[in-house]
Amino acid sequence: MSNPSKPNPTESTPAGSDPETTARGTALLDAAARDVEGWLDAWRGWDLLPEHLAEAGRYGVLSGGKRLRPALVLLACEACGGDRAAALPAAASIELVHCFSLVHDDLPAMDNDALRRGQPTLHVHSGEAMAILAGDLLLAQSFQILAAGDWPADMSASLVRLLADRTVAMVAGQVYDTLGGVPEDLDPTAQLTLIHRNKTGSLIQCAVAMGARVAQANEQQTAALDRFGDAIGIMFQIVDDLLDVTQSEAHIGKAVGKDAQRGHPTWPGLLGSEASLSEVQRLLAEAIEAVDTFGTAGTNLRDLAALLAVRTR
Repeated sequence: MSNPSKPNPTESTPAGSDPETTARGTALLDAAARDVEGWLDAWRGWDLLPEHLAEAGRYGVLSGGKRLRPALVLLACEACGGDRAAALPAAASIELVHCFSLVHDDLPAMDNDALRRGQPTLHVHSGEAMAILAGDLLLAQSFQILAAGDWPADMSASLVRLLADRTVAMVAGQVYDTLGGVPEDLDPTAQLTLIHRNKTGSLIQCAVAMGARVAQANEQQTAALDRFGDAIGIMFQIVDDLLDVTQSEAHIGKAVGKDAQRGHPTWPGLLGSEASLSEVQRLLAEAIEAVDTFGTAGTNLRDLAALLAVRTR
């Protein structure tokens, strides 16, 4: 339950995020989650591992989650006229990178969190050493899946390079956020944008780019999806920061308020809640405009963006 003394991000509804639109967005996210979880659950890569390592890896991947990044791979591929089934390995691979980052983020040396997705974090469940190794495993498996994909060699190489580059950017963003090093000549808003464009936005933008590449999108489609991914990547983090100050641990399924306690910069801390909500609306409008070029083929991406603007967990 949200704290009634603080603004709730759903109280100010961005344009285009009416209940029917967000219901469609929820259905899209749920369908993508079923598809990618089914693919990962059946993936034979788990069978080649020691049993306790496979169990830890599966726990880190298949214990819930929004599955936003694989959903974006699938929907971007479809928006560009591609085949959803063909994009599933790419969707699975980026979800493994995301899960690796969460497993390592939760470790005692990092955020030291005991709860993730409403369940014990992997180092609590399986021990710290196994969590470290399972995170290493998930990162390697993501590229294993891409390298074995049923697509031309040049596409496989392109997807591997794209995911590797964006993973490096994500790690750099996490370093900026936790260990510093952000260029001091930037103003505070530019600093926070740099942190989150890398830490959170890099894999989100990567997801739509991977979907476009599987569909062999043209330059116009690729450029539009780059703008879309950049806008929703920052928007997603602003909403995340708002939820951290308006929702409970029980509702979100992970610890809240820790960024403020540690002195980490956040959007509400920098801009205030109302200005942060306004920025969410601006970025949503920017994302929707970016995919207007797709016409009706971009409807699903627009609906998902609208859902992300008003999510409550």
